[in-house]
Amino acid sequence: MKVTLNRINENYLFEAKGPNDVSVFIDNKTEDTVKGASPMELLLMAVGGCNAIDIISILKKQRQEVVSYKIEVTGKRKEVRKAKPFEAIHVIIELEGEITEEKAKRAAALSFEKYCSVSITLEGAVTVTYQIVLNGKAI
Repeated sequence: MKVTLNRINENYLFEAKGPNDVSVFIDNKTEDTVKGASPMELLLMAVGGCNAIDIISILKKQRQEVVSYKIEVTGKRKEVRKAKPFEAIHVIIELEGEITEEKAKRAAALSFEKYCSVSITLEGAVTVTYQIVLNGKAI
């Protein structure tokens, strides 16, 4: 896999593209006119996106009807030299639809423990936890 970044202004705004030629804008969030996500925001989005795709796919295979899927990803940072890497990431998955608790739990576990390349890449460096809210009820 290869991605490219192209600087598109005189400051920190970059247009990133992957193999499918889809643009993602990356910027320095300390600028006054931010026009893209910061690299650390993109990392949280990657964790959420990877798990969301897995979980939806697993639930579809289990013939579960997902009416709504929302996700919130929060990162806790620490200071290491001059950097501020994540030490913990917490994901809240909000599902609505005709989904059994057992299948929702199983899909999330499979994603976080077996399939999500992003979460697995972070293993050993960042603690990734998750919570499931099914039809308004934490399970």
